Order: sequence, then structure tokens, then C-alpha cells
Amino acid sequence: MGAPRLWAVAILAVTLVGAGALRFGGQQAAAPGAPAAAPAAVSAERAALAALAPGDRPDGCIQPDRRIQLYAVELPKDGTQIRLGYGLTPETASYPGPLIEMIEGECLAITLHNQVPEATLAALRQDPSLPLGVSLHTHGVKYTPTSDGTIHTDSWVPPGGQYTYIWYAKPRNATAGSQGSAGYWWYHDHMVGTSHGTRGLSSGLFGGLIVRRQGDVRPNRTYVTAFGDLQSINLRRGAATDTCDPVNPVPGPTCIVAKKGERVEFLVIGMGNDMHTFHLHGHSWADTRTGALDGTNKALVDSVPVIDNKTLGPGDTFGVQIVAGDSVGSGNWMLHCHMQFHSDQGMATMMHVLNPDGTLAPHSADHAPAAAAGAPAAHGGHQ
Repeated sequence: MGAPRLWAVAILAVTLVGAGALRFGGQQAAAPGAPAAAPAAVSAERAALAALAPGDRPDGCIQPDRRIQLYAVELPKDGTQIRLGYGLTPETASYPGPLIEMIEGECLAITLHNQVPEATLAALRQDPSLPLGVSLHTHGVKYTPTSDGTIHTDSWVPPGGQYTYIWYAKPRNATAGSQGSAGYWWYHDHMVGTSHGTRGLSSGLFGGLIVRRQGDVRPNRTYVTAFGDLQSINLRRGAATDTCDPVNPVPGPTCIVAKKGERVEFLVIGMGNDMHTFHLHGHSWADTRTGALDGTNKALVDSVPVIDNKTLGPGDTFGVQIVAGDSVGSGNWMLHCHMQFHSDQGMATMMHVLNPDGTLAPHSADHAPAAAAGAPAAHGGHQ
């Protein structure tokens, strides 16, 4: 069934990899010298995984290697806009939700708990004939219809309920012509508001999924940037896209920071209805699967374009890896959509390459006129 599972200590990372050391929101590989898990606990977990959805696993997944709990909750409103989020715990829910990482060959069981109040789901519903619930739909990996996360396959979660989805990161098989699952993907609701989850997406129920291949270059930090309608980045505009404290910046969806020389990875998501471009000042990357290019094959290296701007359509995803401050040093580097009226309306943020003392270089926090800054106004459709 593909590669051996001895390496299946693949992690579930949060929306970013934090400063200094890797920060994980789910399972974390034990540090050198750390005690192993108790045999009884390991056996119990294996038994629980083996019992999950015995007839609902994609070909190649004998049983899940790992299980995580995911919660859909209501978050504080953004002005008048209802906000929802996914989290590894109810208290850590956010938008985007936690970044999920897999390695090709791994099978993952995700149990989604719906803690969004019924009244909130009713307020978001655009078709009163639809039932109230949330779901989890993914791109890029393999699953059966029972893990599709749609109303059409009855794979959704009513208020107060839970449901387990099985994802399989199919490995590459050159002999069979399979390219595998390695890539930069995303997951999202497909239930709230309409049968396609339109209001779930515009309220915050989305997150990033990365499937890595053995030997892939690993970053020091990963950030998810979702470009959406109403000129938004992660459902925010203008000054709201960048809330870094200048003295003690804490990495997060609205604070993109790195030390000079660190490898920074962006998972870029297109959502909604608009076309965008992803442009990062002062930095460039290889237009490859990972955004990186290693090796000494001159013909291969010369054949791959180096870019600093990439077009993004609705539903598109791609990955970018750059070395922070490479040849340009510390400073504040704009990240924005290069459709001019989008950036003028606040679709811009900053990547801060820190000074040696860990502080931010002086800069203006406003990336758009005051009238456009902040969160988009409430509305009844896409965002």
C-alpha cells in the first residue's frame, strides 16, 4: 500500500510555525531523549483508529495512522459580520483554521465537532429548506463519498454533533502513472448558508492542508494567506491585515514575521469569486511544486522560471518558499494583490524581516485609505 508507516510521525501544524521552534497544534514528534508513549496508550489508540469507518476508507488506507479532533465554533463578530472558525480545541479556533500537514502515504481520521449555535447557523442560512449543520470538505487528497463533506452525501454535522472524515494522502507511483497527493491544498465548509457552504467560507470556515513528499525541503515558518472577495486577505483589509506589535511581534494570521535567513513558506488560497495575484516585495521563488528548487542539474535549474508574482483564481492553491531577507536584509516587505484597485482598497499586508534585536523596523501600519481599512462590511453572499 505504498511506503512503510514507520515514518508516520507526520505532524499537524497550526496555521503557522512559530518563531524560534516548531509549534504544533496536534501530535508532536518527541524530542530526543523524551520518554515514549506508554504501550497501553499506544495500543488503545491503535484499536480506536482501527475501529473507525471500516467500510469508508479510500483504496490504500488500511486504517488511519493518526486521529485529530477539530471543532467548529462561533467567534466574536467582526463589526456586524458573523465569524466562525475551526480549531484543534474550541478555545483555539481561528480563521484561517489550523494548518494540517500530512506526508504521502499517510491516512488521517478527523473528527469534526459542531459547536456553532443553531441560531447562528439559521441566521446564515440562505435557503430555509436546507438543514442546519457544518462540514469538512478537502482538496487534493483521496476520500470516499462518506468523507466528501457535502449535503448530497449526508456527510455533515448537525449542531452539537460530531462526524469522522477519512483522508488519504496517496503516494506517488511512477510505474502506475500516479502523481500522488503532494501539494498545497485547502479544506473548508460545504454546508453553511447554501449547499455549497458559501456563507461558511465567507464567515471563516476554511484552512490550509499541505501534503509533503519524503525529502521535501522543510521551512522554518509557514503562513496561510487566503485571498478573497471584497479585497480581503484572511477576511481582513487594510490595517486589520497587520497587527504585529513592533516590540514583541507574535506570529499569526495577521502578523507575518521572520528572522533574516529563515526559510518562510506561504500557502496561498483563492476563495470567493475574484481573480487575484500574489506578489511579495523584495523576494522571489522558483515556479515549482514547493516554490523551492534544489540540485545541481543545470538544465533543470535553467528550465524553471523564477517569479515574484503569481495569478490566483477561485479555488486555486499553491505554495511559495523564500529565504527571508535574502540579499535585501531586514525590513518590512509588502505582500499584496497586484490588481491595482484591489491593493488600493486594502488588499495588502507586510512580511516583517526582524532586526537583529527581534524588533520590527519602523513602518506605517496602514496599507490602504482609512475608509477601506478594517474588515469588509456585512453582506449576504460571498466574501
